[in-house]
Amino acid sequence: MEQLPESVDRNILEHRIVHALFIIRETRGCTLPQALDIFEERHEELRRDRPDDFTLGRDDYGRGFYS
Repeated sequence: MEQLPESVDRNILEHRIVHALFIIRETRGCTLPQALDIFEERHEELRRDRPDDFTLGRDDYGRGFYS
């Protein structure tokens, strides 16, 4: 995957989903569905590589967020 700005990771870790999606769309010039796919892939990479950096568990992350 092409490198994303560090701010995307920071926003994912801080549970700022909309901000991360906005940055992904701006830097990649993609549609919202494409940005959601990129977000999901990066979120899973971070969960795998940096599990201690997440303050919310899998079941709570994204709760109440509907796209």
